[in-house]
Formats: sequence, C-alpha cells, structure tokens
Amino acid sequence: MDDDSATSDCTIALVDDDRNILASVSIALQSEGFRTRLYPDGESALKALIANPADLGIFDIKMPRMDGLELLKRLREKVQMPVIFLTSKDDEIDEELGFATGADDYVAKPFSQRLLIARVRAVLRRAENRRNAKSEDIVGGTAAIVRGRLEMDPARHRVHWDGKDVSLTVTEFMILEALAHRPDVVKSRNQLMDAAYQDDVYVDDRTIDSHIKRLRRKFRQVDPEFDAIDTLYGAGYRFTGN
Repeated sequence: MDDDSATSDCTIALVDDDRNILASVSIALQSEGFRTRLYPDGESALKALIANPADLGIFDIKMPRMDGLELLKRLREKVQMPVIFLTSKDDEIDEELGFATGADDYVAKPFSQRLLIARVRAVLRRAENRRNAKSEDIVGGTAAIVRGRLEMDPARHRVHWDGKDVSLTVTEFMILEALAHRPDVVKSRNQLMDAAYQDDVYVDDRTIDSHIKRLRRKFRQVDPEFDAIDTLYGAGYRFTGN
C-alpha cells in the first residue's frame, strides 16, 4: 500500500472530548485525503462504530462517560479495527494500559499533526498488509516460522506457544517476527523500530520497550515460565527460545 492508496477510501474515527483537537486533527487528516467521523465521547462512538466500523480509530484515553480504554475493549468484542491512542505526555501508565487493551500504536500529547498522520499511514499500511497476507493462497504465502515451542504463521497472523494461541497486535507480531527470524542474534531498538515501523516514523525507545513488556506478559499468560526474550542492557533484545 503506497501513500496514495493509504489515504484513498479510508475513514478515520476521531474520539475526543476536546472539540479543538477534534477539529484540528480532522482538518489535518482531510487535507491528506482521509475522510473523518467525529465523536465527543466513547458512548456515542461505540454505538456508531459497532454499526459502521471505520478503517482506523484515533481515541483519546481520558474522556468522561466512557474513556478510550473501555471504548476499545467493548468495541473489540464486536468488530476489529486498528486504533491509535492519544495519551498524556510521559504517562507510562496510559501507554501500558493502551497496549494491554490492544491498541496498535499511541501518540503522546501534545503532538505534531505531521507525526500523527505518519503514524496513521503506518498503521493503515500494516493492517492492509495483514489483510493481504490472510487472503494469499497457502502455496504463495509467507513461510511459517518454527523456533522450538514458538510457531508463527505470518500469512494468517497466528502465533502459538506450546500449541496454545497467543493473540498479538500487528506491531507486536512484527517485533516478535524480527526477533525470531534469527534466534540468539541481538536486535537493537532501532532495528526493531525499523521492523515494526517501516515508514520512517519516529518512535522513541520507550515504545519498543513497552511492546516487549506486552509480548512477555501475553506469553506468560499461556506459560508462566516464559523467558524466551532476553534483554541485553545497552544493546537490545534477542529471542532464545530454540
């Protein structure tokens, strides 16, 4: 998906109780060719998006009536759509909760419109690649990765550990795939950023660290002894689960 196709026929749902943010972000997205739907709170957004999902959602976390975390949780019970969270600046709790709920990315306030649009394009591109992979014939699909107890099927976006399903976001999947592709080889944060954010989108070290934490937690839900992702302080991470 190139930049033109990433913006054509794509609708972005903006959910924020700050009407100034709704207006400014909507104008910026529309100037890039996106359609936008605006919602001032989570309750109104939930009803509308279940009935008519958007291609991507941008949700503020802290809102009255229904916050962004609850909105995403309840929305995912009915429909699947990628979501970017808007979080408080330097609020690691917001970030962790967002990824725990299944967000595909986050942008901390205050943010530049340019950064947000770049993240939107990156998430839409990853979602499109995932859909294309699922629709491929198995003969022409991407080969599965088997590393000891880990099994990854990129064509179907499936991950199993000891035969048990592990549900990952697109970004988490791409980071794990980069690590598992070459076991015992240390991947720097920059290399993992390149694997997960392939569009020269700026992310900081904390974003990758948060994804790694979420990966470990998800695997430990099916195996409390999971320790196949090592941290090498000052160097990066490696997968050791041969």
